[in-house]
Amino acid sequence: MDFFRALRRLWRHRLFRRLLALRVATQASDAAMQVGLAAYVLFSPNEQPDAGSIVAVLAITLLPFSLVGPFISPSLDRWNRRQVFVVTDMVRVVLTTGVAVLVVFGERSGLAMAAIYVLALLALSINRFMMAGMSAALARTVDPDEYLLASSTMPIVGPIGGAIGAGTAAAIRLIGGASMPTWQADALIFVAAAIGFAIGIQLALRIPRTALGPDPEEAELVPMRRQAGLVLGDLADAVRHLRERSTAGLGLLIVLAQRITYGMVTVSAILLYRNWFNTVDQVDTALAQLGIWLAATGAGYIAAAPIAPIIGRRFGVRNMLLAGIVLCAVVQLVPGSIFTQATLVIAAFFLGLGSQALKVGVDTLIQAQVDDEFKGRSFVLYDMIFNVALVTGGALVWWLFPSDGHTLAGFVALAVVFALIAAVFAVASRRIGVSVFDRGTERAIVGN
Repeated sequence: MDFFRALRRLWRHRLFRRLLALRVATQASDAAMQVGLAAYVLFSPNEQPDAGSIVAVLAITLLPFSLVGPFISPSLDRWNRRQVFVVTDMVRVVLTTGVAVLVVFGERSGLAMAAIYVLALLALSINRFMMAGMSAALARTVDPDEYLLASSTMPIVGPIGGAIGAGTAAAIRLIGGASMPTWQADALIFVAAAIGFAIGIQLALRIPRTALGPDPEEAELVPMRRQAGLVLGDLADAVRHLRERSTAGLGLLIVLAQRITYGMVTVSAILLYRNWFNTVDQVDTALAQLGIWLAATGAGYIAAAPIAPIIGRRFGVRNMLLAGIVLCAVVQLVPGSIFTQATLVIAAFFLGLGSQALKVGVDTLIQAQVDDEFKGRSFVLYDMIFNVALVTGGALVWWLFPSDGHTLAGFVALAVVFALIAAVFAVASRRIGVSVFDRGTERAIVGN
């Protein structure tokens, strides 16, 4: 069943429509705040950012829920989820407005920047908590036989909100920056995000208070102080299970290595567009050029959706994974190590394609070869690896690369690292056995 037929089937459920609207508003506001933070920190006409600034933005954006979320998510089985949504967005209105107030005064002192980072960290952290709550509530909005359909549809619709929010924020910065100081345009972005969170409150209030659960008799009453120990035990069990399911375990290790390297490419590209292709005062030009690079990367992700399953079904998941890593190695060398905007954009598309094909393949391995009782914990571990690795890659650029990101030796070395990852995977997966590696994955391949 294609996406539009699935959405049409689910659309008849009023609760699903309301939860979907809340998801879109949430991701739009969240994306606007992320763009506002990146614009204010990295695209000031008065300062030249280094990799450390980029790492700080990535850490604030990606790490909170990856590291803290597994320990607080069990609370979603204790607290009324509709009220979690309402209170969360109320808090985020206050936090985001606070950021806007700090930015509007144009003060970039150490204390002011620290306060902005803390407020943004809190707002983005609880947003990921809210997203987990919506995933937990999804089963309450559809028929029992439609849950799998809904869980595969929601992640496609939700990012539309992210695109709307990011596009709105970029337009505010580019248009507003032409008629006012850039920091005032940044403040308007945070105001827009706060308005989006306020809309989220209204959308959440349209959902009946008890409709999303949990039911009082079903709520888990594990004391909060015991949750950390239980989560750590669950993650340890998942690691042991993945060691037994060596194919899925190897896939996660390869994702870790590839994601660190890809993170280095991403942070280096941001530095190139901000500090090498443009001077410190060419803010709008740098932002627009980087937007093209990011759009090419996103197009690669999208292209992987129909391409990867075809390769996986025809040649096997192992070969699909290997092809994705080899593609990253080749395009990182040529054209990815040629420092022109056109060649970097071409490389961005194919790096996005190869990286997403790798992710689709590892998703498939976990779905097909990990026991049901360990799948949830394995995907939590996967999420932590995925985001921590990207930030780690940024930290390595901060340590190893020049502040403008321009290093031919460094870019060629990244291509060599991709090639080494491919070689290690080829040997290790061959030792496991191709037939074992691809066993049971046919029906789990996305698009099947």
